[in-house]
Order: sequence, then structure tokens, then C-alpha cells
Amino acid sequence: MKKIICLFCAFTLLLAAGCGEAPKKEAAKEQKTVHVAAAASLEKVFEQQLIPMFTKKHPEIKIQGVYDASGKLQSQIENGLAADLFISAANKQMQALDKKGYMNSESIQPLLENKLVLIVPVKNDGSIKEFKDMSKAKHPAIGDPASVPAGQYAREALTSLGLWQQVEGKASLGTNVTQVLNWVGEGSADAGLVYATDAASIKDKVTVVAEAPQGTLQKPVIYPIGILKKAPQAAAAKELAAFLQNDEAMQVFEKYGFARVKK
Repeated sequence: MKKIICLFCAFTLLLAAGCGEAPKKEAAKEQKTVHVAAAASLEKVFEQQLIPMFTKKHPEIKIQGVYDASGKLQSQIENGLAADLFISAANKQMQALDKKGYMNSESIQPLLENKLVLIVPVKNDGSIKEFKDMSKAKHPAIGDPASVPAGQYAREALTSLGLWQQVEGKASLGTNVTQVLNWVGEGSADAGLVYATDAASIKDKVTVVAEAPQGTLQKPVIYPIGILKKAPQAAAAKELAAFLQNDEAMQVFEKYGFARVKK
């Protein structure tokens, strides 16, 4: 009888222990990191607004951005930069990567449009009043045309106006458009060619004199977006790309001076 009671007690204790065991919590979703290689002119709008907006909607996805001249990013991708999504400031770099087999061709879309503008420091002598006056600048600055799309657009516009040789010999060449913007903002350059969005980011330091005259650029300044063919997080990158093209994101882009691509 005692043996039966002991067995019953043991069974009761085991049952109580089992009932008292807290249910296992569902395993937390593993956070995915999407690596974005984007033109330097996108850094502020991404870091200040769009990435926080996206991650609030998708807490399971972390965004890590690398921002630089599009030509530099192209080279880095070709040399092994781990990126899921590429956004360049010109079609040239995107097309080059696509031809070499780095991009998922079907994912490439025009994302934004920008404008090339001539800027001067807020405190200036007033001698530079229109775009062609870039040739009058003693210390002009442009992005290096070898790797910076803004510099390539600058060379194209100035060549169209017959001013490239006059400017080239005395120009400081920035490694990206942000560097050119900062040179003009701090006064070490008395004129520069940057994107309208860059100029809008430091209105207290630079003044926009003029846009590149109509006809000086063969094609508009288009920013394409595309997913890398070997993207480790292709599905998450697709989510981000779709978000960046929706109306909510476009309204933010417009606040920072970008324009929607005309269809």
C-alpha cells in the first residue's frame, strides 16, 4: 500500500511540475541586415528620414548604408563590397554593373530626378550671376568626372557652353558631390556645381545662382535603383526598394529637393 501511495505521490509531483512549467516563448525573429550602397547625395534623406520610417514598419530588417560617389561604389561592388541594393546618381554606373552581371536586371528602375545647379557662398561678391559665370570663378569646384556623376554632368554642361577648358585648369575636383558642397559652404571655393538637393541641405551657407541651362545636358539627372544579383538579403532588399518608390517615401524625397521621375 505504501508503495502505491509513493508512486501516486511521485506521479502527482511530476504532473504538478509539468503543469507549472511556463510555456516556451516563441523564438524571436532573426533580424536581417540589408546593405545599401547609395550616392552621397542621398545620405541625409536616408539617415534622417527614410531608414527610420522603414525600420519602424519592418523592425525585423536593419538597414546599413554606405554613401559615396557612384563611380567609387561601382568599383567597390566590383571588388567585393557586400551590398544588396545599389542606388546611383546616374544611369552610367548602374548600366556598367548590369552589363558585367552584378545586377538583377529586372529589378532596375528609375527612382528619382535631380538638377545640376551653380552655387556660391552666401557671402559672395556678386560677380557670379548666371551659369556661364562659372568660368569667372577664381577657385571653382566640381566633382571629379572620373568617378563622380555630378562632375560628369558638370563637364557635359560646361563643354556644351564652351567653358570646360577654362574651368578645368583651375578647378578643385571633389571625390564626391558632398565635398564640393562643403568647399563652397566654407568659402574655400567661390563657386561649385552640385545637385539641387545638396544645395537645399545647407541653405544658410550657399546660394543657388542658376540651374544648368536647358539643352546643356543630353539627358535628365536620373537616380536608378537596383538589387544586386547575388544579394544575400534579396527579399528584404525588394521590400526596401518597393518602400522607396511608394508615395509616402516620394513625399519625403521631394522635401529634400528631389523630384519624381516623369513617366
